[in-house]
Parts: sequence; structure tokens; C-alpha cells
Amino acid sequence: MTLPTNLNSLGFAKPPSETRVVVAMSGGVDSSVVAAMLKDEGYDVVGVTLQLYDHGAALAKKGACCAGQDIHDARRVAELMGFPHYVLDYENTFREAVIDEFADAYLAGATPVPCIRCNERVKFKDLLETAKDLDADCMATGHYIQRMQGPAKAELHAAADGNRDQSYFLFSTKQDQLDFLRFPLGHLPSKAETRALAAKYGLAVADKPDSQDICFVPNGNYAAVIEKLRPGAADPGEIVDMEGTVLGAHRGVIHYTIGQRRGLGIGGLGDPLYVVKLDPDAKRVIVGPKEALSTRTIPLREINWLGDAPLTSQPEWHVTVRVRSTRPPRPAIIRPISETEAEVELLTPEEGVSPGQACVFYDPDSTRIFGGGWIWKGK
Repeated sequence: MTLPTNLNSLGFAKPPSETRVVVAMSGGVDSSVVAAMLKDEGYDVVGVTLQLYDHGAALAKKGACCAGQDIHDARRVAELMGFPHYVLDYENTFREAVIDEFADAYLAGATPVPCIRCNERVKFKDLLETAKDLDADCMATGHYIQRMQGPAKAELHAAADGNRDQSYFLFSTKQDQLDFLRFPLGHLPSKAETRALAAKYGLAVADKPDSQDICFVPNGNYAAVIEKLRPGAADPGEIVDMEGTVLGAHRGVIHYTIGQRRGLGIGGLGDPLYVVKLDPDAKRVIVGPKEALSTRTIPLREINWLGDAPLTSQPEWHVTVRVRSTRPPRPAIIRPISETEAEVELLTPEEGVSPGQACVFYDPDSTRIFGGGWIWKGK
């Protein structure tokens, strides 16, 4: 099949003016630039902002997205550039699909990544369906990731700027979603280019700070949010070593994460001790030496596979994987168990691999992302 050569910048064989694109606008500089840039190129742009939680409570909170000030900022961009803008109330959906699971995962001793679930269950599911209802040809976002047309299908690739790459948070994007999505910023060499474009279009958000925290967790205080959502979650218990010897007391399992060293309150015991396991049922925090954190084998479930051949079509896949968003990809072998389950062997052990985190697969020979899965129990 020969692809048409007269494609517009979004990959459609028609003029931009006849191409409708819904832009998911968080109110930040990235999505604002996407909307302004596409409008400037002549596309039929429709801006949509999701209200994800009580913006009255969040209005004074800086460094978050999808709340009061951000809705206002997105609307101002739409007014300046002259395209329609809608605000959709997704509070109930967000609470059920993201916040409740976040709380339950923490209570189960996991370390969840709610931003991935938000992309998977809200932005790239419900919002994407809304875009289709609006007769859009595609939906564009401000994420730093690239969609490239491969020989077989649309492929997901890491952003050109490795410091901004958001592939860890987008591994669960399904193939049919990828077919409909566009990421116009993924090829930019740096965030400075994005801010320069915002200034060029005269956007008031050109100097707006990036969001840092999880949007519904003020000041990064996870425990306070979980105590509010699940009263009684912060029951105290024992800190024990790997043989079960009681070393001290803690103020609630939800205050601890795998790999934590500081703030344990059990100093003066010789070599440094780290949290190696959480046992919420027994209300115990288990600590041990640093080497006890090393993991070589990682069980995964809920795998989203974006390779050309099925995951189970071969017994092993040699890839690189990322087990934390802040860590570089490391060589590994995927051994499929089913289409959605696998065991990953790290060729070099990693420390602090935690249930609830994602393990994302990369092609070792290119920038392509092969999907990933959820880490669900430690060895």
C-alpha cells in the first residue's frame, strides 16, 4: 500500500482547515502551546479541559493541574487564539478510576503511580471518546513523547528530549488509542523551545511553572490524603528486621515506601537499614540491609504490549526496561506467561523495585516503546 504524500502535519490527506483536532488542555504551558500552534497552522481546534477534583479546595494550590486556576488559564488561551473551549466535570470518574485505587494500593503496601492510571482510564479513554463524539479526526496532548508511523502501524517512541520524556507514564496507551492520538511536542529538543513558542503566541502561561506534585496530593503529603480517604489507615505497628525481631514502632504503614532509609527512628543499630517490605495486614514495616533491596526477577501483570508480533509469539524478548520514572532503562529479558503476564529478568539487579510501580519496555536499538506492565509482588 502506498501512503499518500500530501499529508498535513497531523497525518491526514486533507487541508488543516478540514481537520478537526480536540486538544486536551490542562492549563499548563505544554498543552496551551499545542492548541495555539495547531490553531496557528489552520486546524479546526476544539479545546477541552477536565475538572478532575474540587477546584474550590485546589484553587490556592500551586504546582497542580486540572483545577480552578488552570481551567481559567486554558480558557484564556482559547479566547486569545479564537477556538471553542469546553470544561467537562470528570470528578466522579477521576475519584473512582484513580483516587480510590491510589488509596487502596497504598493501604496494600504498594507504591502506586496515579498519573499512569489517569492517562489510561480518564484522558485516553473517556476524553478520547468525547473527542470522537465531537467528530474529531484526532486528539492532541502536550505530552513529551513521539508517535511515529512505522511499516506495520503507528508506533510509540521516546521524546527527543530525554530530560522531558514521559514514556514511563504513557506505556499503557493501547494501539487503537495511539492511532487516534497526536503528540506535537515530542520532537522538540528542550522545554525552552516550548516556552519560546508560548511567548511567540503571546500566551500568558509562557512562564507558568511546571506541575510537580500528583495533582490531588498537596505538598506531596500522601499519608494525609490517604488518612482523609480511608480513616484509620494510619494505625501504628512494629518495625521488625528480616528475622522478625522488633526494632521499634511506626506510626502507620502508609508513611513508608520500599527503599526508604531516613525517618525510621531506629538509628544506632550498626549498618544503615532500609525498608525492604511492607506488611499492611500485620501492620509491620520490615527493614534490612541495602543488599536486601536488590531485585533481579520482577513479576508483571496487566501488560500492554505494543510490539509488532504478539507477546507470546516467542519465549523471550531482549529489551531494556525502566522500573522507576527517574531511572534510565536497563537491559532485561521478558519471559511471557500469557498475553498480559510475564516475568522480567534484570541483567543487573535493581534496588527498591516496588509493587504498584510500572515496568516499561524499550527497544534497545531505537527509541521505540514496546509497552509495559505493572509490578505486583516482590520476590
